[in-house]
Amino acid sequence: MSEVLNVPTMAEMMAQGKQPEVLFWVGCAGSFDDRAKKITKAFVRILNRAKVDFAVLGTEESCTGDPAKRAGNEFLFQMQALMNIEVLNAYEAKKIVTACPHCFNTLKNEYPELGGKYEVIHHTEFMKSLLDTGRLTIEGGQFKGKKITFHDPCYLGRANNIYEAPRDLIKKLDAELVEMKRSRANGLCCGAGGAQMFKEPENGNKDINIERTEEAQETNPEIIAAGCPFCNTMMTDGVKAKEKETHVKVMDIAELIANAQDL
Repeated sequence: MSEVLNVPTMAEMMAQGKQPEVLFWVGCAGSFDDRAKKITKAFVRILNRAKVDFAVLGTEESCTGDPAKRAGNEFLFQMQALMNIEVLNAYEAKKIVTACPHCFNTLKNEYPELGGKYEVIHHTEFMKSLLDTGRLTIEGGQFKGKKITFHDPCYLGRANNIYEAPRDLIKKLDAELVEMKRSRANGLCCGAGGAQMFKEPENGNKDINIERTEEAQETNPEIIAAGCPFCNTMMTDGVKAKEKETHVKVMDIAELIANAQDL
């Protein structure tokens, strides 16, 4: 794989007197987590291939404040949010795309009342629009006929009613989409939301990610598809706990689309 990734920053764009079509909000996971960085790179490859004029904030991007807010620290959330809004508004950002449903939900639904009003799009919706408008094409590829189940992220599904875009993308791969018993609005959380990602679980009979992984395995998938870096981590840990990592892969939708042709 010798694809060169082109990732301009908003500062570089502004210095050239340009405004990108979209600002790609990478998020903490996509920036720092080794597994999630692969999702970021996959999405950048898609943006480059589709010739999307985009930019990132780079070192000027800070956490959206989602974990702080979910953990109950409203003061810290507002501090983080206002700092980001100041940066975004200075760059006159209008359209933001992100691969993290937590960032997506926070930027879309919680920033407006603090003065941050933007068009915010999840990467699955954005990729679908690129395919629908012919800017991106997928022909067959290595996932043709593969059995794939999709786990609905809470902040994408129940919080924002986005269920079809990721499924449409899986179908475009000519893959066999198999649904878990609990899916869409009835889907089960992976166990990471509400800042649970950053703490040990409370005492109980079973971790939520193990329960969800078992539900996924009931469909006998070759791939568990996710649309959230947190979900990706939790489902990957679940697959490892079940010692199934040689049989089942956990992949983000962006990785599926980016890698479809890389045989």
